[in-house]
Amino acid sequence: MPYAPEHDEVPNPLRVGLRADTAPEPCVCVVFGASGDLAHRKLLPALYNLTLGAHLPAAFGVVGVSKTEMDGKAFIADMRDAVGKFSRTKPIREETWSDFADGMRYVAGSFDDPSTFTKLKSALDDLDKTRATRGNRLFYFATPPSTFGILVQQLEAAGLISDPNAPTFTRVVIEKPFGRDLTSARALNKLVLECLDERQIFRIDHYLGKETVQNLLTFRFANSIFEPIWNRKYVNHVQITAGEELGVELRGKYYEEAGIVRDMIQNHVLQLVTLTAMEPPVAFDADALRDEKIKVLRAIHPMDGPDMVRERVVLGQYTAGSLGGTDVPGYQTEPDIAKGSRTPTYVALKLMIDNWRWQGVPFYVRSGKRMPKRATEIAVHFDALPHGLFGAANTPNVLVIRVQPEEGIALRFAAKVPGERYRPRTVSMDFRYGTAFGNSSPEAYERLLLDAIRGDQSLFTRKDEVEAAWKLVDSVLKVTEAPDGGAPFSYPAGTWGPNEADRLLARDGRAWRRL
Repeated sequence: MPYAPEHDEVPNPLRVGLRADTAPEPCVCVVFGASGDLAHRKLLPALYNLTLGAHLPAAFGVVGVSKTEMDGKAFIADMRDAVGKFSRTKPIREETWSDFADGMRYVAGSFDDPSTFTKLKSALDDLDKTRATRGNRLFYFATPPSTFGILVQQLEAAGLISDPNAPTFTRVVIEKPFGRDLTSARALNKLVLECLDERQIFRIDHYLGKETVQNLLTFRFANSIFEPIWNRKYVNHVQITAGEELGVELRGKYYEEAGIVRDMIQNHVLQLVTLTAMEPPVAFDADALRDEKIKVLRAIHPMDGPDMVRERVVLGQYTAGSLGGTDVPGYQTEPDIAKGSRTPTYVALKLMIDNWRWQGVPFYVRSGKRMPKRATEIAVHFDALPHGLFGAANTPNVLVIRVQPEEGIALRFAAKVPGERYRPRTVSMDFRYGTAFGNSSPEAYERLLLDAIRGDQSLFTRKDEVEAAWKLVDSVLKVTEAPDGGAPFSYPAGTWGPNEADRLLARDGRAWRRL
């Protein structure tokens, strides 16, 4: 996201050229599910920070919609508490907040009640008059997936969706999960597209708003020393890890229905795979970028039948263990978890991409809960040299893109240890975002909300992309969720997954990278 320093902040010379672009058009952001956790932790703090950084127009408003009964003043007070607690910029700046709050409204009501949308239309008309928002609308669905179709239909019935070619815009941001499987994703796409044009739909995956994920494109396509070796001739394999320390906490009901494959692989992890493996787009625009990502998904070798799934997929479920010196419970004893549940909390997969660039290069991906630490990274392992001049020290180079928590890029290579003898040792050349660009990197939702307001779909998923990802995931779920699919392997909390995940790589003469 373009960057604008705070008023009292000393400008970082490394940020020269990163100041904010022209503010987007006036509009109102309507947040459905405004009393929920996402609105409190991410959305309202993100909109406030965008206002603070002068990224939003003065003619801007926010309308919260939820079932919770409260008036506008109570809503503003509630959101002020949320911004004070979760914003990356503290303390709240009173002048900025005062103007931001003047543009806030609240509508209480059920999503299946047409009168709710009548009240919403009245609030929007009021903001058009008082804030000059010109009829432009961004609707954000921070709600359970079961409400997505209802909301779109109610918006259309209330006349709140403009024609995609009209002077005013209507855009809808839809949170994940987009469907539960391929069939439901197709059905939801069909329903939404009956009321909206694809140009108006923004299917959000917050991983794509992370600076390091976006920088992967710049790193690959703006550096001449890496793109020529980013292929099967030089790359031995790729490892992608997305681990969390947390367990399911109070999300037991959701997790019992979703599991790790739906929750992480179908969206976040496959997005990292596509950005790592894609070809250079013909232009840096939304459709060209997404065209290349969909090609990767379609090129991933399908999991044809139970034998291949068992050969290339390992599922796990955490048991009680120790994490950071603290004893934590196993999945089976977490709240709202069914007795004897087979829901996986860990998955490791071996993916093969059938195209000229990556033929024969395995992509090993893993994701899990109750890992030793929170870490998301992409590790590109290059081939070893054909002859080890220095004997056992012939260690292949590894390029690591750290997505979180310490965003950066590290290159592992051999260097001579000082002294009379030639004794090489593996060292790391480490680039860290916080050091190079300062510590005020925008949150992912700030970048994504701003792009949605601007109408830039580059970092949002398209209909065919969603369905291609579900097609791959479905082939796994049909086997693992079948009655004879078997239970996931156990692994103690605080470890990197079951032993079977290590064997997945050991069969190929490889091992997971130590994090």
